[in-house]
Amino acid sequence: MRRAAALVACLLLPLTAACGGDGGGTDSDEVVTVEITVEGDTVSPNGDRIQVGVGQPVDLVVTADAPGVIGVHVDGPEQTYDYDAGTNEPIQLQFDRPGVVPVERHSPDLTIVSLQVQ
Repeated sequence: MRRAAALVACLLLPLTAACGGDGGGTDSDEVVTVEITVEGDTVSPNGDRIQVGVGQPVDLVVTADAPGVIGVHVDGPEQTYDYDAGTNEPIQLQFDRPGVVPVERHSPDLTIVSLQVQ
């Protein structure tokens, strides 16, 4: 259900920094899993760029020492996802066109990853 809601939201919102061209990314149905660790004011990964294909499922798995919020920055209203202390259920995403999608932690603002959708 959450994957369907995220997919619908992503299909309705164009990505920031959208690139022209035919995409050239993978057409894989394989899920890209990004393991995110939040400890105090630090996150891991920290600013990495991860390539994913247009339409490829992406799961963000957050393990944190305290509750917080992650923002996925697409054009239009930002999508935010709350997480709890401990290991959380995956935040399931999918993107329908190429571009760069920053994923950030809020309070303090820290870039976790940039998803390079191709």
